[in-house]
Amino acid sequence: MWAYESVFYQIYPLGFCGAPFENDGVLNHRILKVNDWIPHIKKLGANAIYFSPVFESDTHGYNTRDYTKIDCRLGTNEDFAEIVKNLHKEGIKVVLDGVFNHVGRGFWAFRDVLKNRENSPYVSWFNRIAFDGNSNYNDGLWYEGWEGNYDLVKLNLHNEDVINHIFSAVEGWINEFDIDGIRLDVAYCLDRGFLNRLRGFCDSKKADFFLVGEVLHGEYGRMLNEMGIHSLTNYQCYKGIHSAFNSYNMFEIVHSLLRLFGPEDWTVARGSHLLSFADNHDVSRIATLIQDPNHLPLVYAMVFGMPGIPCVYYGSEWGEKADKSQGDPALRASFDAPQWNDLTEFISHLAEAKKGSEALNYGGMRSVVLTNRQCIFERKSEHERVLVCINCDCNDYTAHFDAGCGMAVDLITGENFDFGGGTHLPAYSAKFLKCER
Repeated sequence: MWAYESVFYQIYPLGFCGAPFENDGVLNHRILKVNDWIPHIKKLGANAIYFSPVFESDTHGYNTRDYTKIDCRLGTNEDFAEIVKNLHKEGIKVVLDGVFNHVGRGFWAFRDVLKNRENSPYVSWFNRIAFDGNSNYNDGLWYEGWEGNYDLVKLNLHNEDVINHIFSAVEGWINEFDIDGIRLDVAYCLDRGFLNRLRGFCDSKKADFFLVGEVLHGEYGRMLNEMGIHSLTNYQCYKGIHSAFNSYNMFEIVHSLLRLFGPEDWTVARGSHLLSFADNHDVSRIATLIQDPNHLPLVYAMVFGMPGIPCVYYGSEWGEKADKSQGDPALRASFDAPQWNDLTEFISHLAEAKKGSEALNYGGMRSVVLTNRQCIFERKSEHERVLVCINCDCNDYTAHFDAGCGMAVDLITGENFDFGGGTHLPAYSAKFLKCER
């Protein structure tokens, strides 16, 4: 699967393009802005892009009006087809957000229910509708909204007409845009039978079509098997990463990683390829969360060195800040042009190291050295062995252990490394040491 050897770049299009929050119905070809960023994305080393919602919606993209039409605030279907074509020319795969648990109040079938009530042929398209109730929109009917949000109307994924409508839309995305995968919004809410059918449908339409589900908690390995998809978002390690650096407690993140990917029989998700990230469109940017700026490159070294598929959120690669308390729009800003600095350069080296390493793409994980401020863990595959070494202390550190080899090459810098005299790690440093002999 191509995704297991990829580095993802996430763009939240409505924010990235500076679109108005409310759908004003005015056509604007803002999505073409992505064309200007393709050289930056490629230079960063990303070879896959995940677009948050691009389809017609009421406001933020997750309240869909029409699964078949690019949001007018972003442009036309032809505009987006051009974007995908240009990304593919540069070897960059494209994954779209599939919001199938719920739709917006502006969704055409729900509008018909509001107009025709019991006589609408689409009443059964939604999870529960009670015409003797009401919502905070005072429509004279009650319906189930996702997590109590009545702007997000829950679909009935047991209804064959709904399933066929979604599958038809997905087929259209493949045929019209040639997309390579779907990120499944709130996958933890989606019916497992629906997900398994979706996997089979996508497999029949395009080889190596990638499905990644958004989940928060739970037994990831079991959930992957039940859902029948390829990957899940690794929120279990997301918090542990910045918390470990802020508290100088590498035990926190390493123990989380071992629980998921370690060599023991109880390991939860060994052999799986979860989507790893330092931040995204729903959480505070990592540069805001990290207390010591010297730790920021090390956070990305952890994201790229641990088992999984690394994903970088647009703007965070050069250290943009934004706090969740400021509201979601603050997390989804528009930037006039990409920036390039030392952090961006470092991430680009991490990306090349990750894409070119069998061990980092497919290897298991074993902890080798672990202290409060340092960690060294092994990523080992059939043909390659890499030691991921991180020192978050302000002082140099030398680890003494049997490295199993005398020499290595640092995949980040390309420099040769001699294990003689111990493994020396400068202050605030990270190394991906590929054992040579």
